[in-house]
This record gives sequence, structure tokens and C-alpha cells, in this order.
Amino acid sequence: MKILVIGENGQLGRSIKKSFVNSKLNDQYIFVGKNDLNLIDSKKVSNFFKDKDFDLIINCAAYTAVEKAESDVEIADRINHLAVKQIAKIANTKKIKLIHFSTDYVFDGKKQEPYIESDSPNPINIYGKTKLAGEQAIQLIMPYEAIIIRTSWLYSEYGNNFVDTMMSLGVEKSQLSIVNDQIGSPTYAGDLAVALVNILQNKDFRKSNQKTQIYHYSNNGACNWYDFAKTIFQFANIKCKIHPINTENYPTNARRPKYTLMSNNKILKSFALDIPNWRESLKSCIMILNKQNER
Repeated sequence: MKILVIGENGQLGRSIKKSFVNSKLNDQYIFVGKNDLNLIDSKKVSNFFKDKDFDLIINCAAYTAVEKAESDVEIADRINHLAVKQIAKIANTKKIKLIHFSTDYVFDGKKQEPYIESDSPNPINIYGKTKLAGEQAIQLIMPYEAIIIRTSWLYSEYGNNFVDTMMSLGVEKSQLSIVNDQIGSPTYAGDLAVALVNILQNKDFRKSNQKTQIYHYSNNGACNWYDFAKTIFQFANIKCKIHPINTENYPTNARRPKYTLMSNNKILKSFALDIPNWRESLKSCIMILNKQNER
């Protein structure tokens, strides 16, 4: 297969590149960033694909600044929705398979048990609304040959994320207050990238005329942001004290869903994946970060 990966400089894109190299896939893969494919400019998107053919597009590019999206609605919608819609149209016309990554923030967080793929989305912030619009565009345009993978609380050894932020703040400050009433599952981008490789190697995935599907993928286990931060400090041997606070005591521009734990059952049954617990993966990630900091 000739595979295009959009979003090479993000933490998921970089994790996918590492997994592709390690897996020695017998496919040709091309990675592009915003300098090669600017999703904000629809003409540039059209021109990019005009003289190029692929068997599969993997889109891991996204506008992920949840707070900033509340005031930057047009750009967030352009990247998370309209560009996705345009890519889906191109993929459908050229008979290209599409894998697109979405988010747990398409849900309102009012459920008290893990969300399954058939649960009705109801996003409560701009980021979630634009990501849902992207999902819906794919489903409308591509009833076949697309996969949407929703993930949650993504982190890695690359780029800015909660783990990176906590490790920096934990060294700079003696104490921090962290929200303890939002529940989900931290997901290591390296694990998601490995899962993607397994999906690509699956015989059923490579068949033609496969119905478009939504899957949930996050690391096993659940926690709140306070538990997550406490575990980061424990594994990184950081002495900073943290205090649990309620969401109401930490005002933000964007509303956050209180509960976004997602069930992995569907993706496990379809692709027989081995999904680690979030604590195991966090420990591995922090070991990598510590080695990088020693250089």
C-alpha cells in the first residue's frame, strides 16, 4: 500500500513514524506536515492531491488547543471539520481508504459508565464540536472504506502534553492544584501507533468495500487528572505537592466533560489488540523522557 500520513510533526504523527519504522511494514509511506499540506487553505489541499495517488490516508493532524479553540473557532473548524470533509471527498473520489483520529470530547460526560461507539455524541466545547463535525462529514461522504478512531488524554515523549507540562511544573513549583472530578483514561500515543500498525496488517482491513466504522481506543484503566499528575510525579521522582480541586474551582474558557471513559471492546474484538494499562505505559514514557533529559 502507498500510505499518506498527515500531521507528521504532532505527537501522534511522530509516534506513528517510529512504529512504522520499527514494524518494517512492506508498504510505502509518506509523511507530511503543514509546510507540505496546509489544511487551512482548501486550494493548497486540492493542489496537493491533484497529481498524487494513495491507497490509504491516515489523518492525525488536528487543532487540539481546547482553550484557544473557544476564541479561534474559524481555524479550529477549518482544520477539524472542513479540511477533513475535503479530504474525505478526495478519498471517496479516488477510491482511497481513510483512517481519521477523533476524541472523547465528542461526548458531554454525563454518562456514568464507559462510552461505546453507538452512544450519541453531545460535545460541550468548540474543540469537541469541530471534531464531531469532522466525524459526521466522513460518515456522510464515505459510507465505506473509512475508520474513525476516538482516543483520549493523549500524551507521549514528543511535544506539549499533560505529562510534559506536569514534569516541567513539578520541578519549577513546590505545589500545584489539579482537578480531581474529570474521569477518563490517559492514552500513550506510542500504544495507539502500535495499534494502528496492527490494524494495517489485518487482512479484513485490506479488503475492499468495508463499511465505515467508529472505534474507541484508550489505554486500559481509569483515573482523574489529579491521579494522573500524582502518578507522573511518583514515576518521575518529583517531590512537588499536589492538591485535588473541583472543576468549579479551576475556571477555564472551554467546558470539560466530567466523564469520558470509553470502552475498548469493539476494537479489541475486531483487531485482537493487546492494550496496556495506562500506568504501565506512563512508566515507559517517563523512562524515555528521563533518558532524553540525560543527553
